[in-house]
Amino acid sequence: MSESVAAGAKVGVGGGVVASFVRETTGSLRSVFVNRDLRRLQLAFAGSLVGNWAYATAVAVWAYGVGGPKAVGIFAAVRLALMAFATPFVSTFADRYPRKRVMIFSDLYCATLISAATICLYLGTPAWSIFALAAVTSFGSSSFRAAQGALTPQLANTPDELTASNATASTLESMAIFVGPAIGAGLLTIADVEVVFLLNVASFLLSMTMVSGIRVPVRSPSPGPKPHEGDDSGEVGDVLAEAEQKAEGFVAETSAGFRTIGRDRDLLLTVLEGSAQTVLAGATAVLPLVMAVEILHTGAKGVGLLDSMSGLAAVAGGIFAISRASRHRLGQDLTTGVLLWSVPLLLVTIWPAPVMAFLVMAFLGFGNPLVDVNVFTVIQRLTPDAVLGRVFGAFETCLIATMALGSAITPVMLHEWGLRTTMAVLGLAVGAVALLGLPRMRQLDHRLEAPAGLALLQAVSMFGPLSPVTLDALARGLVRVPVAAGAVVVHEGDESDRFYIIESGTVRVTAADGHELREEGPGDHFGEIGLLRDVPRTATITAVDDVVLLALAREEFLEAVTGQGEARRLAEDVVTRRLRT
Repeated sequence: MSESVAAGAKVGVGGGVVASFVRETTGSLRSVFVNRDLRRLQLAFAGSLVGNWAYATAVAVWAYGVGGPKAVGIFAAVRLALMAFATPFVSTFADRYPRKRVMIFSDLYCATLISAATICLYLGTPAWSIFALAAVTSFGSSSFRAAQGALTPQLANTPDELTASNATASTLESMAIFVGPAIGAGLLTIADVEVVFLLNVASFLLSMTMVSGIRVPVRSPSPGPKPHEGDDSGEVGDVLAEAEQKAEGFVAETSAGFRTIGRDRDLLLTVLEGSAQTVLAGATAVLPLVMAVEILHTGAKGVGLLDSMSGLAAVAGGIFAISRASRHRLGQDLTTGVLLWSVPLLLVTIWPAPVMAFLVMAFLGFGNPLVDVNVFTVIQRLTPDAVLGRVFGAFETCLIATMALGSAITPVMLHEWGLRTTMAVLGLAVGAVALLGLPRMRQLDHRLEAPAGLALLQAVSMFGPLSPVTLDALARGLVRVPVAAGAVVVHEGDESDRFYIIESGTVRVTAADGHELREEGPGDHFGEIGLLRDVPRTATITAVDDVVLLALAREEFLEAVTGQGEARRLAEDVVTRRLRT
């Protein structure tokens, strides 16, 4: 009897875990696709991804026909080198111009160049012209990704929704890796390369359509650079000085992403762990082929089987990452993802059997979304909005560089040490990076926990249009102020230096003649009139009973409210309404 009860309890616990997993996953997905703007962003991304992978397949097939494997390898190397060089520059567009516009123009840029490449194919122009067009098309993808990553926090309503959106994007990307090449390969069996190129043009046009319908919260325009105030003498020294200043400004602007990463230890460690994983990602350009030959004994055709296992596991990993959106363990989940990429490599060293080769590829695929989702979300949560696009550009440059490093050193290591030792060294090195960073990642999770007062800020109408990242930063700047019953919080005529939200208790608002204007309680706020109009306090606030206030400094309040158009309008509505009464 006791055994049956225990078995029933185990089944109940297991069923509860599964039910919880399904509930959390569907809840996270629902939060993304119910949000109209996030939904359009995901559909735009998905359409573009599928077209890009189909296009990549078509370019590889065409390049192979033109110059064999050597042409494919050279084209891939040149394309990666151009992306690594150009990404820090094109990512500045995401911080300089409206991000929605950057995404639309990036799609238009790619569609135009691919259309030109299609025309070149039809006309039979020299191969170098098509190679050149295909290579520089990647610039548009880099600017699109930087703008997309920077725009997502503006569209998400909560940190959980932001994480779920990144997880959804990662899952769509994993699925596109299968669907895109399959479509490309399928079309190539019944049509020419030009048809696949035109499919990619259509995918970019679809992406443009989706992005154009996104409603982005309107931000007040940032002040532009001041005009140069040199004299009108036209001397050569002044011209050179102005050119030097512009050059310094250009270097500072394009390097801002790297400098921002370097100043924040948590951000730096996040990028370091993400880059360590991409060293192994670069190595997987070679390792599956060697495992297919030496362990599966199938020859090169076994690579497809191993890659399929990795891709299927990546979809499962993406779904798992979606279910983790509400757990608030970004740093520790990131470390888990990196360990899933490193520790399994040791398994092949211990037991080089076919089942282990497939298991390793499954672990790599499953861990990939955990790394991608949490790296992207941490960057979005920690980075100031003004440099977010450039930080994503800097991060992508690091990924390209480390992936190239992994793909370059792995053949050398295999030649010198063989498969088992190579995988052991790579696994131990990257695993050590993950484990050494784990204590700091736990601190990062504590840093990213919802701060006290966040819920009260979210309930204030004028803060409603602010992004989750901005609200989180404001909540961390709140100062708790206890006030005893009968004490005066502010006197009419005092300097306006703080904005207050009432956490508990009641206050009385009175005019200079002692006339009571109103009473305010938990969730209400005061102090915005003096800050927005830059005038002394317009009323006296007295604690009716013991009160706890949350105070926000003048500079932080004004920067948040006046820097966001809709927030400023709502704040002015509050001021106007209160002045009337």
